Amino acid sequence: MSTTVPAELATLLEGGCALPQLGVIQAQGEDAAQFLHNQLTQDVLLLPVGQSRLAAFCSAKGRMQASFVLLKAAPETVLLVMPVDLLAQTLKRLSMFVLRAKVRLSDASAHWQLQGLAGAAALTVLGGASGQVPAWQTLAQDGSWAIALPPAGLGEQRVQRALCLVPADRALPVTSPLDASLWAWGEVLSAVPLITAPLFEAFVPQMLNYESVGGVNFKKGCYPGQELFSPADPEQACATVVQCAPRPDGNGHDVLASGTLESMASGWHANSAQGPGLTLLPLPYPLLEDI
Repeated sequence: MSTTVPAELATLLEGGCALPQLGVIQAQGEDAAQFLHNQLTQDVLLLPVGQSRLAAFCSAKGRMQASFVLLKAAPETVLLVMPVDLLAQTLKRLSMFVLRAKVRLSDASAHWQLQGLAGAAALTVLGGASGQVPAWQTLAQDGSWAIALPPAGLGEQRVQRALCLVPADRALPVTSPLDASLWAWGEVLSAVPLITAPLFEAFVPQMLNYESVGGVNFKKGCYPGQELFSPADPEQACATVVQCAPRPDGNGHDVLASGTLESMASGWHANSAQGPGLTLLPLPYPLLEDI
């Protein structure tokens, strides 16, 4: 892992790309918000219409089975944008808890085009030409949605990112193309990952800092990869790679990893205690001290 973010970050992360790795679950009905409020880590009931948040779906033991960009599109319509490799099983698991609730869950992926925008392209679609738009702020226009994602980068090198949901029969925003590998790199630099199939039940939300980026609401009540090693305990894995993307300059990879604070003091190494060492960077957001 590199020690710095390139000064040309804003130039590299500019434009838009399709996001076929994501799909959409729709919850429709008068109990949609109440149902998801009971199942997810987010306060869906008090979330105003037209706003978005990060959210997770956990097992009874608190392990993350899925995570989403949640959009309350209407009083009785909630959209959950998530990786497609977990969509079908998540839809099935959620449906098991519907019982008598007046809500219908469906795979609405075919009804939407999902696009990621970065840099000036993201600021334009978010209406934030005067400065960076706070994460999860949402803008609706002609049936389309633009959601401000956590920015990519550290310190002053922070690039605006946006997730666009455009109806399947509409044209996407016109913008310069962004290579999918650069979008993936920007996701790593944002340090806010979504759960994919290899990470099913691997973490509780706090292990991915979801409480620090608005993905967990502790006031709402109850709700139902590759390993890293440390020389301090070479036989026991101490961290897990959550996301990884190659650096555009060809100088190795940047990764998101979740592990114990104790092991960080001794350093992390890939594959074994004698493997390549990782240089730890600060997070692009502050961690909550008191939760």
